[in-house]
Amino acid sequence: MLQSFFDPERIEAGCDEAGRGCLAGPVFAAAVILPKDFTHPLLNDSKQLSEKQRDAARPIIEKEALAWGVASVNPEEIDEINILNASFLAMHRAVKVLSTRPELLLIDGNRFKPFEDIPFECIIKGDGKFMSIAAASILAKTYRDDFMKKIAQEFPFYQWERNKGYPTKAHRAAIREHGACQHHRRSFRLLPLGEQGVLFR
Repeated sequence: MLQSFFDPERIEAGCDEAGRGCLAGPVFAAAVILPKDFTHPLLNDSKQLSEKQRDAARPIIEKEALAWGVASVNPEEIDEINILNASFLAMHRAVKVLSTRPELLLIDGNRFKPFEDIPFECIIKGDGKFMSIAAASILAKTYRDDFMKKIAQEFPFYQWERNKGYPTKAHRAAIREHGACQHHRRSFRLLPLGEQGVLFR
């Protein structure tokens, strides 16, 4: 059972990211402020929902949330500052676009870089514990999936519409055959050690 809030006295924004372990595409993050009394049967950790359920939950979250924001950090930035810092930056950007300033951030995970002077709580597996983080996980995941499906049309051989940039066998086989493209993260090990070769053409 997801908890409605961490602190009943403060305006809370749940924050989560999607795409941290991918070989290609940006990392996305979302921040969501829900009403304290919000409930919905679809709301759960995005990893526990089917793609169809996540897509159904997204407009409900966007309609019912007091405020929500989605942001991303592109592969070039990821390569420059590393994926952990890029995840923090994506969350910062998502919080920055909220129409209401939160008084507390609930962060999925065990680490975070402070954003301005807003207090925060890191919650391991928070997307399975708090509604606002679960809502953020759904928005981050669905917006990122939509982005990957869009760029998959330009690079069909990577099958991003199916693997969303994660290191599947089919994705790595396509990298072997076609090399990597501008959407791949150069700082990531795109192929196993000893197989790198000339990836970027």
